[in-house]
Amino acid sequence: MRIAQSELAEGERVEVDMHPHRLTLLVPTFVGVLLVAGAVVAAWITPDDEAGNRVQWILVVLLVLLAIPFVLVPYLRWRTTHYVVTTRRVLVRHGIVRKEGKDITLAQITEVSFEQSLVDRLINAGSLRITSAGDSRAEVLRNIPDTTHVQQVINRLVDADEDRRRMVAQAREAQHREADGATAARPEDLDGA
Repeated sequence: MRIAQSELAEGERVEVDMHPHRLTLLVPTFVGVLLVAGAVVAAWITPDDEAGNRVQWILVVLLVLLAIPFVLVPYLRWRTTHYVVTTRRVLVRHGIVRKEGKDITLAQITEVSFEQSLVDRLINAGSLRITSAGDSRAEVLRNIPDTTHVQQVINRLVDADEDRRRMVAQAREAQHREADGATAARPEDLDGA
């Protein structure tokens, strides 16, 4: 998902933009290959007459009907699932027909943890769990490529955002003190006027 520049706040940059790990498409691809192989075998072993053609068409329709939920839908689910980490927030978008999305500002993130099975460790993937203040449940990003790197990026950005907000707060506090000091008239200044 190439996030449009107009969707970013001033000074906000995209740090990570990804889909779930490509290996999530392994099983649907294998099923698709099996379905195509089944169609080829069916076309080869059925006689080339009217009855054979009818059987071939029935098999093609069945194979297409099987391909939709087992090949097309998983591919579309992968293609329409996006995880974007910017310098201000984490965006999660998914949905084939009905789109859903969630933006978690870095200031709200209280914890980022990861989980990897043995297979996940072998393929360098895993799940990230992002817990945020005020939310009733954590957001789980599944099948993230290079999970530990993404976790470190989010943690680094959360720390940098906290530092940035602290500096802004300190600068505002200093401005208020200066403004209060400049507007507070001292008694000796009033006598000399």
